[in-house]
Amino acid sequence: MMLNAGLMVKAVMITLLVFSVVSWSIIVMKQLAFARARKNSDDFLNRFWESKTLNEAYDSAREFPLSPEAAVFVSGFHELKKISAGRQGRENETLEMQLATMDNVKRAIRKAMILELDRLGRSLPFLATTGSATPFIGLFGTVWGIMNSFHDIGLRGSASLAVVAPGISEALVATAAGLAVAIPAVIFYNFYSNRLAAVESDIDHFATDFLNLVERDFLTRV
Repeated sequence: MMLNAGLMVKAVMITLLVFSVVSWSIIVMKQLAFARARKNSDDFLNRFWESKTLNEAYDSAREFPLSPEAAVFVSGFHELKKISAGRQGRENETLEMQLATMDNVKRAIRKAMILELDRLGRSLPFLATTGSATPFIGLFGTVWGIMNSFHDIGLRGSASLAVVAPGISEALVATAAGLAVAIPAVIFYNFYSNRLAAVESDIDHFATDFLNLVERDFLTRV
């Protein structure tokens, strides 16, 4: 049917095919990215809580570059090292002065958290665009095909089923194709959005535990 369809309907089908190929590529890549991130995070968290010092935990974190929690820890640890270097030579630092430096650590952790979420969420908007746009692209192809069918009816002067049915069936395929592209994109966009929200929650919990650990065992030391 597509070989016999008009040029516009063929262009619509090619456009939908491009959207479909890109969408499924993103779906597969995101599945791999989230799975690797989860595996790296589980391994890092096990090593982190088994570490006796932050330096030991830092060495472990560098072994798991795909873990969001490891990236957050590394960013916070680097900021702590800068703070520690800046505190050398200072004496009689009050507890309030020590805790004030936590703002720098929190900002560094927050920045790393945003970068990791952006990395995992990259390309997801394309799935949302596909889910919302492709049904209308397919509908446009259908409307155009039906217009051509009625034009043919006018030229032939006949409205029999044999004249109308082929053109309309070709046109309706565009709507079906648009839905076939849109439905998986919407499903997986919602699926990965929920997984991204779960990752954000896990990072936030780890960041809270890490900051509590720093306040209790590092910054409160005089």
